[in-house]
Amino acid sequence: MGNRTERLLAIKDLITSKKISSQEELLGFLEAKGLNYTQATLSRDLKFLKVNKISNNEKGYIYELPEQHAVSNEYAESYAAMGFMSIQFANHLGIIKTMPGYASSIASLIDKSNPFEIVGTIAGDDTILIIPQDNISESDVINALVLIIPELKEKLT
Repeated sequence: MGNRTERLLAIKDLITSKKISSQEELLGFLEAKGLNYTQATLSRDLKFLKVNKISNNEKGYIYELPEQHAVSNEYAESYAAMGFMSIQFANHLGIIKTMPGYASSIASLIDKSNPFEIVGTIAGDDTILIIPQDNISESDVINALVLIIPELKEKLT
């Protein structure tokens, strides 16, 4: 089945890269990636991601993520990725190093996204403390950050 963040990343990736018109079609693409789960779980994940359907000339209606047309959000994500330097973990806490002046903006973007995996952040000028939920792995925190700031995928993997 894969963990939740893996599923959400896969769904976001498929919806942004393909024109998908039904849950059955999306389940097929997910199965091809080795992610097998029920239609009910997919439905909950789509609701969590706030996926919409929009009109499409070729397929009738296709899935779309809300951020696919949010220009200001794209700018914020690009800005955040540009200032991100590294992440390390110590005692179950994440420490993000940023370029000077970027930390508060990146922390604000994380907090506004309100990911399940992250309780909150504390930001200085060039450092962010990430406080994860109990029993959340480092890879889950990283996956949550990639969901919020997709451009980090190249920097973190």
